[in-house]
Amino acid sequence: MRFPFPQLILSLVVFALAMPAFGEVPTIDIPYQSFVLDNGLTVLVHEDRKVPMVAVNLWYHVGSKDEPPGRSGFAHLFEHLMFNGSENYRGEYLTALESVGATDVNGTTNEDRTNYFQNVPTSALDVVMWLESDRMGHLLGAISQDVLDEQRGVVQNEKRQFENQPYGLSYELITKACFPPGHPYSWTIIGSMEDLEAASLDDVKDWFRQRYGASNAVLVLAGDIDVATARQKAEAFFGDIPPGPPLARQEEWIARRTGSKRQEAQDRVAQSRLYRVWNIPGWGSADGDYLDLVSELMSQGKSSRLYKRLIYDDRSATEVQAYVDLREIAGLFTIEVTVAPGKDPAAVEQALDEELERLLVDGPTEAEVERARVRWLARFVRGAERIGGFGGKSDILAQCQVYRGDAACYRETLERVAEAGPEDLHGAFRRWLDDGDYNLLVNPFREGKAAEQGVDRSALPTPGAASEPSFPEIERMTLKNGLEVVFAQRSAVPVVNLTLMLDAGAAADEAAAAGTSRLAMSMLDEGAGELDSIAISDRVAELGATLATFSDLDTGYVQMSALASNLAPSLELFASVVLDPTFPEDELNRLKELQKATIEREKTQPFSMALRVFPRLLYGEQHAYGKPLSGTGTVASTEAVERQDLVQFHRTWFKPGSATLVVVGDTRLEALRPLLDKAFGRWPAGEAPSKEIARVERPPREAIYLIDRPGAIQSVILGGQVGPPKANPDEVAIEIVNSVLGGDFSSRLNLNLREDKNWSYGAFSFFLDARGQRPFIAAAPVQSDKTAESLQEARAELADLVGERPVSADEMSRVQTNRTLQLPGTWETSGEVSQALQEMVRFGLAPDYWQRYPEAVRSAELEGVQRVARQVIQPHRMVWVVVGDRSAIEQPLRDLGIAEIELIDVDGRPVATAP
Repeated sequence: MRFPFPQLILSLVVFALAMPAFGEVPTIDIPYQSFVLDNGLTVLVHEDRKVPMVAVNLWYHVGSKDEPPGRSGFAHLFEHLMFNGSENYRGEYLTALESVGATDVNGTTNEDRTNYFQNVPTSALDVVMWLESDRMGHLLGAISQDVLDEQRGVVQNEKRQFENQPYGLSYELITKACFPPGHPYSWTIIGSMEDLEAASLDDVKDWFRQRYGASNAVLVLAGDIDVATARQKAEAFFGDIPPGPPLARQEEWIARRTGSKRQEAQDRVAQSRLYRVWNIPGWGSADGDYLDLVSELMSQGKSSRLYKRLIYDDRSATEVQAYVDLREIAGLFTIEVTVAPGKDPAAVEQALDEELERLLVDGPTEAEVERARVRWLARFVRGAERIGGFGGKSDILAQCQVYRGDAACYRETLERVAEAGPEDLHGAFRRWLDDGDYNLLVNPFREGKAAEQGVDRSALPTPGAASEPSFPEIERMTLKNGLEVVFAQRSAVPVVNLTLMLDAGAAADEAAAAGTSRLAMSMLDEGAGELDSIAISDRVAELGATLATFSDLDTGYVQMSALASNLAPSLELFASVVLDPTFPEDELNRLKELQKATIEREKTQPFSMALRVFPRLLYGEQHAYGKPLSGTGTVASTEAVERQDLVQFHRTWFKPGSATLVVVGDTRLEALRPLLDKAFGRWPAGEAPSKEIARVERPPREAIYLIDRPGAIQSVILGGQVGPPKANPDEVAIEIVNSVLGGDFSSRLNLNLREDKNWSYGAFSFFLDARGQRPFIAAAPVQSDKTAESLQEARAELADLVGERPVSADEMSRVQTNRTLQLPGTWETSGEVSQALQEMVRFGLAPDYWQRYPEAVRSAELEGVQRVARQVIQPHRMVWVVVGDRSAIEQPLRDLGIAEIELIDVDGRPVATAP
């Protein structure tokens, strides 16, 4: 029989519960109508006119079990974010709801779903429908990094607060112990601190796009409303929201265990507590419902088995409860016993074992089952009095629709509970609680006593006096053909490192196709004398050596690391590679294909994209430094290079009078001379032509260039201008300025964009060393929606550095200390000493440059550093290149009003703006 009035149902049930004998279970029904919008949103409508209120209950079928690895806590984090405002309502949702008289307002997340619910006066229904639909369809624009950081902090504090409660650690221990790694329930709802901290703005937004579409949601309207009104409002407010992508669903996975597992932990609690947990079927299953009734008869009421034995009779426990946690794909059955002070946990556990064994063998009595059934049904009925809130009618309908696809599935559970008998409960008990228990004992943590006094921890210890940095003694000689040799002895290992430096870097491409230098240097070890590429490689291996050939902006390099015992034959091979390259046609074609592939990769990688066009914007396309910084040139220029071009490059630039050989290792200069004379004596004397490194002027005003990278989740920002050559009298001051600005982790740029704003993984600046005017570059990869703000912050840091907030004495002192204390470590190996010597040679630094360097750093004066900063960095003349999703970042960049935004392609060519 179906009763037309909910109040009548309740009065009959309450009357039945008051009877001394068990009566017939009343029929309970929640009539509803449903429809589905074109976008997939399911709407359920229950009409209940008892008060002029409507419950709006929105369930998303997304919980912690849907989180991918490394993203634990996202569902719960989003519950918080969705209360924090939407694109069209920039404010706290609770404030808006309070203003219209809403009650039963909340949002919750569990392993399987996230819900938002509130009861509002019928007159305010449109307000709530607008708010709920706005955060479903128009949320992402309101989630800024500040909002994310704020709510992440709230969640982390919630996690800390929960874990700070007595026995708070048990939840995570039980979760990890009862579900295997990879199981969707093997992590907690609130997630790990590490995953929460790692959550980026893009991660969060992608999570929303995947899971919070209309087709993954159920909206229940219950109360003072009819289906026609509900349909009209649902269409109006929710109809234009995208459905969202298709989703995968995890089927039942109970993760049943065998045997008995034990774990002990300590916590700051007053009493020991025992947890015993079994894996059982999930929500909606017959055995799950039967075990729910088993938990009732175990611990609810003074006559329940565990309460009577442990608390009433033995008085060995102060609390006991049994309960089920029935989730969508699996469940847990848990018994908690809090041991009384002074009582032995082992004795309590033995009593628990005895009661469980008795129930296992004999099963429950008819009276126990009846009491459990009535208590269960009474809770259901009391909950169903309410249209909203936890356990209210809208909640019941939503849960059934989300988990089972049938809003009326509660009827099956009601019928099952109403008809359950002792044999049903006993059978479920035997099937699931006879094996596979996990036992956790949480004991009070006993504070130990530490020594009364340890080291002074009020401040870091003061370091002792550092040893004076010492650079190895440098020796020099010149071979008859004019080849300069710079030598430093290091005998820690029997190895000799050789680096031939040639005036043949990418700047030499000014007279050839861009990329020629890189190809020519790369081809040296592809064939030399009578050896082909494979034979050279094999010979290097036979000698226990390494061989590398490459170029940078100014210089070409041939490097070999040789065993001291094999120095003579290694030098022979080394000299052949330098003097006798054959430039085989087939190897050239192979390397050209590799270089073209490298170029194509550079055109897809954000930093490489920017660095390819940056020199052209600073120096001009015809300048020696105006080519892509990688030295690869373009696809067309690479394709144009022929074998004869490489032969000519070698003939032009490989001259001993314009070369230097840097040698560092386990030998002596006098022993080295005859070996070098033999290896390089046949190299005819001569000098390479002078390269024209023209001087350029900085632009009169700032410029911003934008390279579109559709769909990019980050933007790369590069800003720069030309600076002084490496060889200049203010170099130490320049190094200090750059360290303060962006050269160190604790630099201003990094602390601002990474540590303070959390918009970037790292921001930095550097001077790319060169013989001529060198590029100064400040750079940062930033989240897309903070592109304009990040550029503005970078500009502000530059302006402050030369304006109101110049390098401070503390900053300068930090850099001076850091740079001088690092020197011994930077000169530790022979390879590092060789690098320092190469720098000295490349830029024509004084022979005693490194010997004087520590004192030059220590004696730098603050006023001089501030003066140099103003000379070297001119913020109003910076050239900015931004690589990112134009559709997302162009307008915010234009809104800055700094300069006109010029669109360029990956080759630096102008792109026409669409009309």
